[in-house]
Amino acid sequence: MSYDNSNVFAKILRGEIPCVKVFEDEKNLAFMDVMPQAEGHVLVIPKEPAENILDLSAESAAALMTATQIVAKAVKKGLNAPGVMLAMLNGAPAGQSVFHVHFHVIPRSAGVDLGLHARGMVDPTKLEPIAAKIRSAL
Repeated sequence: MSYDNSNVFAKILRGEIPCVKVFEDEKNLAFMDVMPQAEGHVLVIPKEPAENILDLSAESAAALMTATQIVAKAVKKGLNAPGVMLAMLNGAPAGQSVFHVHFHVIPRSAGVDLGLHARGMVDPTKLEPIAAKIRSAL
């Protein structure tokens, strides 16, 4: 499968679809997931067009990991999360539904169930206060 420039993350990167930004640098963008598995679920994507980690350049992969670590630390601190789950799905058989490489950064607490992936959409206005807590911890 070749990279599809019409995927939702490519449109977010081009500014065609809005997002609730948490972090951005020259190589990456992090924003709130509108279909969160837990409150505070953030997606970190590279600006380089790549369907999955196997297609991403080594330089962008390194930058993506650095950005993901920065965001994960901010999610943990900003939301007082006891744990943080990092997930990456590569290919449809692995559960990937948006074919632009991305990390899920999901705050975790004991006894709190994880929601199902890509099932329910939340109003983006409800995500802004959560994003503000995360941004304040950057």
